[in-house]
Amino acid sequence: MVASDRSASLYRSVWRWHFYAGLLVLPFLGWLAITGGLYLYKAEIERLVYADWVAIGPGAPLPAGVLVRRVTAQTGASVTQIARPAAPGESWRMTVLQDGERRTAFVDPRSGRVPGTTSAGGIMATVRSLHSLAITGPIGNALIEIVAGWTILLVATGVYLWWPRGHSPGLALRGTPKRRLFWRDLHASTGIVAGTLILFLALTGMPWSGVWGQALGRIVAAQDIGRPQAPVPSEHHALPWSLDHAAVPASSGSGDVGVDRVLAIAARRGIGAPWTLSLPAAPGAPYLVSPVARQAGDARALYVDAGTGHVLQDARYARFGAGARAIEWGIAAHEGRQYGEPNRLVMLGGCIAILLLVISAPVMWWKRRPSRGLGAPPAPANRARGLVGLMLAAGIVFPLTGLTMLVALAGQRVVRGRVRNSSP
Repeated sequence: MVASDRSASLYRSVWRWHFYAGLLVLPFLGWLAITGGLYLYKAEIERLVYADWVAIGPGAPLPAGVLVRRVTAQTGASVTQIARPAAPGESWRMTVLQDGERRTAFVDPRSGRVPGTTSAGGIMATVRSLHSLAITGPIGNALIEIVAGWTILLVATGVYLWWPRGHSPGLALRGTPKRRLFWRDLHASTGIVAGTLILFLALTGMPWSGVWGQALGRIVAAQDIGRPQAPVPSEHHALPWSLDHAAVPASSGSGDVGVDRVLAIAARRGIGAPWTLSLPAAPGAPYLVSPVARQAGDARALYVDAGTGHVLQDARYARFGAGARAIEWGIAAHEGRQYGEPNRLVMLGGCIAILLLVISAPVMWWKRRPSRGLGAPPAPANRARGLVGLMLAAGIVFPLTGLTMLVALAGQRVVRGRVRNSSP
């Protein structure tokens, strides 16, 4: 009888926290699923939105140095970065800086003509900022970290609630959409099938976050499993995660060898289109050439002395530490790039599964909603130590999440105390 009471108490605790975790997490997960699903098709969306600027037809490109001078003359701005696509019939893109504002210019490489400009990175940079909530600043970035930790709790408690008991089926879709059972089965079956993928998306997305991501970078460097140099932020370069958290070598010479010579050096070292070339951001800074990474193994940064043309560093994936390689792999798989189209379809499936969970949860609640109150599962009489342990573990790994969990636990104790005091 005691074991039965403990089992019932644990079930009610898990159900209750699953309910509240869903209230907190599901709206954000829905947002991440929509924006993340869009970003999976970045190239296709850009070709659609900027169709008149992207497709330019066949023809030999002018030297990059000539293109830079012509773009500067047309825009009145300084060029800070050049991006060459893989397809020969597409426009190049240049990041230009004017009065402190960064913009992206689409450039016809055959003539240097600029058919149009947009905000830095264009529409997909906006989608990326919306996905990471970076558009809202530090608060939004912190929310992403908090949601990741709560997602772990949500998936773990969901698995426990799903676990078949008695004659209950593991995977099912019974009844019709008019019945709550249909939505309960849809929610549970979707969650159990996609739970591992949801956890993967949450964990592999964390390196981009502010507090947790920066801490991970410091740990990787301190344990000598990343790049050998001390990590510092690099705001003006478009690099893979592990390279973006690495120190930039300084040039020693004066003058400027020019972009054409730098690209020739990169070509001799096997860097072909698509690539990005970052021009020196300040006197003494080097040029940076980096291939556009399709897979984790493509991560590479070639630093060239602007004054002498000497290669200062050629950081390749094969020379990364185990930590940096694992993180690069996780990010490439997260973005659907690592294993080609099958990878992208799996990630898209994860986004669709999250949306099904986000939709089915409120519908399921609506069909059992009470006439008064929120309809949360009743609080158990005894504390479930296993659940508290899970929350503690998640809170240690994700400190910002842990803070919100402490607030939630404190709130629960306050509510319990008020209920006891009001009881006759």
